[in-house]
Amino acid sequence: MADDKDRKSIPLEPDLITDEEERARAEVTNALRQFDRVQELVDLWITSDQPRRLRASVIHDLQRLAVEGVNAFAGVYRASGVEIGGSRHKPPPAYLVPGLVEELCDYVNEHWGRSAIHLAAYVMWRLNWIHPFVDGNGRTSRALGYFLLCARLGARLPGTHSLPELIARDKAPYYAALEAADAAADEGRLDLSSLEQLLERLLARQFVEVVNLASGGTSPEDPPKLH
Repeated sequence: MADDKDRKSIPLEPDLITDEEERARAEVTNALRQFDRVQELVDLWITSDQPRRLRASVIHDLQRLAVEGVNAFAGVYRASGVEIGGSRHKPPPAYLVPGLVEELCDYVNEHWGRSAIHLAAYVMWRLNWIHPFVDGNGRTSRALGYFLLCARLGARLPGTHSLPELIARDKAPYYAALEAADAAADEGRLDLSSLEQLLERLLARQFVEVVNLASGGTSPEDPPKLH
């Protein structure tokens, strides 16, 4: 299992912004832009008369928004190996990335009848497992998972704090669930049960906030951590 360090890419190329405070501000702005794009994609998906199919271009778009102005390779697959700090998983070599991303999309398209939670858990784990970009893989996987969750349910989901926000506020259970799925994959199994259960609890928390607000309560600025 990963230690308490953040499970994130260790880029081999320098970032465009080296000042930590400036980078943090840019990432907040990008996160808002990425979330707005997720909402737009949900609206397009549920109102379109065309067949619903996940394509790699959506993943590129979401990753580009996550790191634009911060990393020189926004929207571009990595061209070399990458390490994930705080994780035992070693991502596949770069030359396999395009095909693996296409396989991810194929899985979603071919299993659209599965539950929304399963599809969200699958792409969150699989995109992290592939780690197709130099940076922004985690943010993009969570945004993609939330998009598919909403699209599969056919609506934008209400809540002051969305599921990706709740994950970001307490990442330890999320990282543990990813590591469990990685371990199963090493044994040739697809087992997303830990991640699916986590997403179910977080989605319930998102909806509880809505009920609380509807009843005249307030939404906490910083929801308590899961135990």
